[in-house]
Amino acid sequence: MRVLFATSELYPFVKTGGLGDVAAGMPQAMDKIGVDIRYFLPGYPEIKKNLRHKKTIHDFDALFGQTSCRIVLGTLPGGIKAYILDAPGFFERSHPYLDEEGKDWEDNHLRFGAFCYAAAHLVQYDPKWAPDILHGNDWQCGLIPAYKAFGRLSFATIMTIHNIGYQGLFPAEYLSQLHLPPESLSVYGVEYYNQIGFLKAGLYYADHLTTVSPTYADEICTPEMGCGLEGLLVTRRHDLTGILNGIDGDIWDPRMDPALAFQYNEKTLAPKRQDKKVLLKELGLKGKEKEILLGFIGRLTPQKGIDLLLEALPLLEDQKLNLIIVGTGDAALEEQCRMVAEQYPDRVVAHIGYDEDLAHRVIAGADAIIVPSYFEPCGLVQMYALRYGALPIVRQTGGLADSVTPQTGFLFEGQTPQDLKNALLDAINLYYNAPKTWAKMQKTAMKQDFSWDASAKEYCSVYTRLLA
Repeated sequence: MRVLFATSELYPFVKTGGLGDVAAGMPQAMDKIGVDIRYFLPGYPEIKKNLRHKKTIHDFDALFGQTSCRIVLGTLPGGIKAYILDAPGFFERSHPYLDEEGKDWEDNHLRFGAFCYAAAHLVQYDPKWAPDILHGNDWQCGLIPAYKAFGRLSFATIMTIHNIGYQGLFPAEYLSQLHLPPESLSVYGVEYYNQIGFLKAGLYYADHLTTVSPTYADEICTPEMGCGLEGLLVTRRHDLTGILNGIDGDIWDPRMDPALAFQYNEKTLAPKRQDKKVLLKELGLKGKEKEILLGFIGRLTPQKGIDLLLEALPLLEDQKLNLIIVGTGDAALEEQCRMVAEQYPDRVVAHIGYDEDLAHRVIAGADAIIVPSYFEPCGLVQMYALRYGALPIVRQTGGLADSVTPQTGFLFEGQTPQDLKNALLDAINLYYNAPKTWAKMQKTAMKQDFSWDASAKEYCSVYTRLLA
């Protein structure tokens, strides 16, 4: 089968969150099991620079107001072919979605409307390769199924929801700019509370829907987690499949990770303790090798529960613990992290900013990784932590609930600092009072298989059923 995988991010070229990692891992796994899969990507400079054997497939006279646009086919490192929408006026910018002030680009509707339009009409541009299935991801790809429906194009469509909170909402008067007919602006179409909803359009018009964990598939069908789209999703529940994301086992492998001073596996955990020692020295916490080291790695946004962690710390003042926070996000939360680090200078380190190598070193050196998200569609950090023997402390939601068990980590259900404190105390007490049990949990965690192989087979099964 031929699958066109459309995504607005692809690690290591463009990444703002987990979508970039998923887009890197899943198609590679699909390619290995024999699916003829190709990317459709925005023409970001970093992607254009790494595209090899390029040839122009189609030149547009004009596309959504841009006169210099074309579709280029080439091959990315790793061997998968990719089509890019080479539209410098849309995609040669400092950030894929935000301007220098951190606000959405004012023409995002045109940028990703054009992207969806070009992807949907690829069947008319490349006579040598036409997809059986067009697989779009998140709101940036949401109009693809709509263009397919109104263009009466012959391929199946799948939409994957990575985070239903990001919906791509724009004023209704933009409809004509997006080359959509007036009848599409309906509750049975692209309309969402008197706006154009890119994600809503994808969920309405796509032939099948997937999301990134089984539990999240259930959660988004409820008023608490559906972000206003739960009614539509309930009506389409039989078309919605939750498939847990995988991780790239080549990039995240403690046995051969170049970012680590010492490599290790579940049978030889001693080098992990050496990585901890090196990390503590790097952080300025030298001499605390016997104390538990906790890590938080992620976006500093309300969703991620960083506020719970910061509020739980004063409740643990009598405990011997050390914490490193690595992340960037909301300015107010960044400042709170700095203030906590200043309040506990001998116990807390806050690294504001994202550093991929540092993230690897923290996960390798930490004894436990905290993921207290209020909601988490899938989450990858806890999977990295499991693979590296850093026991996850997670809230029981979404993909966290689907990937962490009482045998491999610590789970809590509530949404208060006290709930997180109790889970942290469970981990702290086990670390100090039952080191053999802790080591057994580490080894069990490291044996879990979160490779993309299993997920790719599930997606392949969805593809096969859809075509049948």
